Amino acid sequence: MILMTMISFLIFIISNIMMLLSIILSKKSFMDREKCSPFECGFDPKSMARIPFSLHFFLITMIFLIFDVEIALIFPMILTFKMVNLLNWMKISFFFIIILLLGLYHEWNQNMLNWTN
Repeated sequence: MILMTMISFLIFIISNIMMLLSIILSKKSFMDREKCSPFECGFDPKSMARIPFSLHFFLITMIFLIFDVEIALIFPMILTFKMVNLLNWMKISFFFIIILLLGLYHEWNQNMLNWTN
């Protein structure tokens, strides 16, 4: 038990010394502040953090995710074409494609696909 405590204490001391050395020896200056700040979609990180965000970007992202998942579901459907009954496969595929087309029609009807609103 004492050995574990000593090893833990030694690791704690070594890690603190290494962090202190990195802070002392680093060459960061006030001029590098812009380089070290995170870049978030062209927003200025030094300004107000809660600026209004366009809802249109969010909708485009959701449409992309929906169609990305659609592709991930269609590929296995193609691979199982020869393994299952043709009539059942056609029913399931038709049902899946109809649902996707109805979703696309709904997005088109709500003007989500128009970039300029």
